[in-house]
Amino acid sequence: MEEGHLPVLAEEVITMLAPASGSLQIDATVGGGGHTERILEATDPDGRLLGLDADGAAIARVRARLARFGDRLVLRQANFRDLGRVAPEAGFTAVDGLLFDLGLSSFQLADAERGFGIRTGGPLDMRFDPSRGVPAAELLARLDAAELAALFRRYGEEPFAGRIARAIVEERRRAPVDTAERLAALVERVVPASPRGRRRIHPATRVFQALRIAVNDELGALETALAAGVDLLRPGGRLVVLSYHSLEDRIVKRFIEAERKGCICPPEVPVCVCGRRPRLRPVGKPITPGERELAVNPRARSARLRAAERIAA
Repeated sequence: MEEGHLPVLAEEVITMLAPASGSLQIDATVGGGGHTERILEATDPDGRLLGLDADGAAIARVRARLARFGDRLVLRQANFRDLGRVAPEAGFTAVDGLLFDLGLSSFQLADAERGFGIRTGGPLDMRFDPSRGVPAAELLARLDAAELAALFRRYGEEPFAGRIARAIVEERRRAPVDTAERLAALVERVVPASPRGRRRIHPATRVFQALRIAVNDELGALETALAAGVDLLRPGGRLVVLSYHSLEDRIVKRFIEAERKGCICPPEVPVCVCGRRPRLRPVGKPITPGERELAVNPRARSARLRAAERIAA
């Protein structure tokens, strides 16, 4: 197991993917490589896996750590929104399994130069690919209070969004809110304390989540990637998604349900005229980590796994 990183629901992911020898698999979010390694082991001796990650550091780390798999492991630095282009270019067109693990890796959270972690600190960047897009600090510097509040509500479901946004605008008149430490301390200062004895997450967690989602357009990328993924799956192939908050899970749930139904004709139309056929069937019920896993890896507490199987359209 890779040092410093624990893959979430590792056994359940393998069970749902059901990878077999000789199969073609895609890990669309390589991260620390924990799931990637287990999938490659399960597809011995000749299964192949395409691993994507927008973070070049993740690709370099996994390439070095999993070098023993040779050309069975194909790595590409790419956001999974580009899955529909990158996978065929790498020779992965009719695949048997596709995994999305939508959480941050422990390496990203621990990187003091990226600003992902509340307690790690560092410059507020939050871009998965630091060479593309706008850092989080720039959003905090240029958006007005109404825009910031809308961002925190939409992507963080933050109940104190307005209060936090106004405090940021007031604070930046004195000094930029450009580090994780400054933002976390500001939010902690303006958000009401939780009732005594009630355990809660850090008060800045939702704000950090909202900024990260906005900076990387994570929800838009997810919708694009899921649509491309179904096109890549062969009949019988499995789609497995690990999400970590309700916004992601809602997108995955609705996508699987829409592909299960197929037809998008309005209810008043007596006969289907759209021609869309069901392409997925759900596999099992959503899975969450058990007490044993949470004791070892508390970061898995919000994880939810959904799986579906491609059917012939």
